[in-house]
Amino acid sequence: MRTDLETGERTASALATGRARLLFSGILFAAAIVVVAGRLIDVSTSGAPESPRAAGPERTAGTDRRADITDRNGTLLATSLTVASAYAVPREIRDRVGAARKLAGVLTHLDPDRLAAQLDVDSTFVYIARGLTPTQHSRVLQLGIPGIYFQDEVRRFYPQGRLVSHLVGFSDIDSRGLAGVEQQFDTRLASGPRPLALSIDIRAQHIMRQAMASQIMHFGALGGAGVMLDVDSGEVLAMVSLPDFEPLAAGRAPADSRRNGATLSTYELGSIFKIFTTALVLDEQLATTATMYDARRPLRFGRFTIRDFHAKERWMSVAEILMHSSNVGSVQMALHAGTGSQRRFLKDLGLFDLAPVELPERGLPQVPPVWRPINTVTASYGHGIAVSLLHMTRAVSAVVNGGILRPVTVLRRPDGVDPGGEQVISPATSHEMRKLLRLVVEKGTGRKGNARGFLVGGKTGTADKPKNGRYNERARIASFVAAFPMDRPRYALAVMIDDPQGRQETQYHATGGWVAAPVVRDIIRGTAPILGLDPVDESAPEIVEAFNVELPGPEQREGRVRGERVALRTHDG
Repeated sequence: MRTDLETGERTASALATGRARLLFSGILFAAAIVVVAGRLIDVSTSGAPESPRAAGPERTAGTDRRADITDRNGTLLATSLTVASAYAVPREIRDRVGAARKLAGVLTHLDPDRLAAQLDVDSTFVYIARGLTPTQHSRVLQLGIPGIYFQDEVRRFYPQGRLVSHLVGFSDIDSRGLAGVEQQFDTRLASGPRPLALSIDIRAQHIMRQAMASQIMHFGALGGAGVMLDVDSGEVLAMVSLPDFEPLAAGRAPADSRRNGATLSTYELGSIFKIFTTALVLDEQLATTATMYDARRPLRFGRFTIRDFHAKERWMSVAEILMHSSNVGSVQMALHAGTGSQRRFLKDLGLFDLAPVELPERGLPQVPPVWRPINTVTASYGHGIAVSLLHMTRAVSAVVNGGILRPVTVLRRPDGVDPGGEQVISPATSHEMRKLLRLVVEKGTGRKGNARGFLVGGKTGTADKPKNGRYNERARIASFVAAFPMDRPRYALAVMIDDPQGRQETQYHATGGWVAAPVVRDIIRGTAPILGLDPVDESAPEIVEAFNVELPGPEQREGRVRGERVALRTHDG
């Protein structure tokens, strides 16, 4: 009996020991599963392939995630990703020349001799390359060079590339904003993680860039710029500057490519300014659209002579002056309004100050320091005053939207938020200007800008480029500004083409009507459906009646029926 009892006790003890060992083994196995699962999760979210890192010191640099930038519909414009960077501990590398050659064979942008010199130091840290691709990371690992290690870094990437390079801007290798929205909102973006939604629609941006790039190439131009605004909210829906650049290689791009031609550069935009000259005399109630001004002959001011490109050599109504883009008629209107009134009017339209938009690249308009009568003359048709394309688009938005000058923004405004603004012209003047701008596109110099069905109104502009204090007649700026639909304007846009060359099909002209107007037409055709605008029948009686502008008949033009006329003494010498 005693022997059986001892045997039972020994069996029970063995069973207890076995259970304890089994439980301990199970715990270890479960812990191992947790560790492996955690590592798999880490690898799957890190963006880098799973591979063993070389033994050595672990480093982490710049791993705070910067907020994403999106367009108004959530399309990604800028984001941050974790990447690997390679560094060396030179004192651990025996064959430094050989290591440099192997590394340069994989990282082909490196110079092996220069890298060998960098490794020939008694140091614990030397950067080899930052921001490796997964393929580069894997191939460097496969070299198996002792003393080469890796660290995680966060790098900025731009999925849309050149398409929004000037607007979004770029950041440095440590994700600090250096231009555009990246610089303007650097603190906000660095705090993450909430995305920053811009006002632009990437679809409209693509259409604008494509239309402009095609025309620039066709006419052998130097470049161009374009801006599209919502006239009620002041939101920028598209902004293009060409040439542009690749944000990830901004440092290697030419300076001209990095310059935002839509907001930083200023231009004398020529006859587009006749919009403001016309609005001035209407708003001051000095004239109606039927008032006649003397445009029978060129005007002389000292050594300057002002002529019309296509002279009518007769009295012209306000409507005709804008429709046919008469320099002589515009000068007469500006002189009628007076120097002081003209200067105040242009200033009220925001054409003397920096554009109120959230970008660091903003150009200050170039205006005469002292506004003399000769400045009144030249400014009436867009010479002697230089503004950015954003200035022009904003001012024209005010002319057509009921007379309210809105602040401009590159951020998406929340629905229902009043953007504010200042009443700069009367609603009645705005109504008349919509009719006149529609007339320019229907019957005047802007016919090539007409996108049928969308009631486009606009104005052409052609100006010689200044050089060394004089105007170069062989280099010009061709521009067109438009708004649509003119029965209830929602959008305004302007396009500028820098120094286009005439072609045979344009009779070797390179004016705003031939070069820039067709670009605006194509942009409107492409964007209107995206923006939810349905085409209308422009021949419908109610449309025809709404935009009817009475033009003088032969008897009025010849003076047999007097009508309202303004005769000014303008000749000098």
